[in-house]
Amino acid sequence: MTGIKTTGEKKLMFFSGRAHPELAEEVAQQLGVGVVPTKAFDFANGEIYVRYQESARGADCFLIQSHTAPINKWIMEQLIMIDALKRASARSITVIVPFYGYARQDKKHRGREPISARLIADMMKTAGADRILTVDLHTDQIQGFFDGPVDHLFALPLLADYVGAKVDKGKLTVVSPDAGRVRVADRWCDRLGAPLAIVHKRRDKDVANQVTVHEVVGEVEGRVCVLVDDMIDTGGTICAAADALFAHGAEDVIVTATHGVLSGPAADRLKNSRVSEFVFTNTLPTPSELSRDLDKISVLSIAPTIASAVREVFEDGSVTSLFDEQ
Repeated sequence: MTGIKTTGEKKLMFFSGRAHPELAEEVAQQLGVGVVPTKAFDFANGEIYVRYQESARGADCFLIQSHTAPINKWIMEQLIMIDALKRASARSITVIVPFYGYARQDKKHRGREPISARLIADMMKTAGADRILTVDLHTDQIQGFFDGPVDHLFALPLLADYVGAKVDKGKLTVVSPDAGRVRVADRWCDRLGAPLAIVHKRRDKDVANQVTVHEVVGEVEGRVCVLVDDMIDTGGTICAAADALFAHGAEDVIVTATHGVLSGPAADRLKNSRVSEFVFTNTLPTPSELSRDLDKISVLSIAPTIASAVREVFEDGSVTSLFDEQ
């Protein structure tokens, strides 16, 4: 006989960066594990130091970090944490990115532009990631940027079931805020049995976050409209779309989005909007001033969805089966 046989069992270890520890604790609780103690701090010049307090040798490691503000700092911390796991002889490294930074830069609109979403995937692969697990990418094609498995999770069941339980489905219309979200809105329609409408818009290519709404396609008069999007950043797009719906006779507007980025003027725009409720998941932390002062924001936990996917990956199950009913 040559070689050595081992009888060791697989071991799951769960790690978290400093960007969104509340979500990490929720996921860990759902999994029934603890977050591995980690020493992490910034040097005076901004460099990041990370060291794990437990051995990761031979373990299947899951590292969660959402790319919230300051986004570049947390992306760099995640890369450093991946490298630390690789050098600690982890058996496998699955990177959990609830919100994937730079996802909107997924193609070249004009010459001399980067494809930054691809760059993020390349850096994760170079750092040592074996697999990426993420929620509601801005475009599906980003899955092809990573040279390895990508598990793309969806918040649609969570958000749609919440809205469906609150609103009379007979009065409900699902609205896509632009042509790019029509496929997602179609899935909402299938789940809720509601008709579809589309807000046609045009974005100023020379001015960031500048949107002009043109017209509404579909019947919205006297209806409760649910605007569905993947993210809300400054709120300009979605608030303009809501104004267009009200101008066309909508009775009420509810906005749902997986990722509440909510940067810049978003707080004022949401407060002054006629929208009755904004519904997000907790892939990103909600700014404290909004969660404290604005009672029309509802935040649903994505932790059970992420935990179920982690369990399927660890047990060599099927992540797709979690969303088969869609």
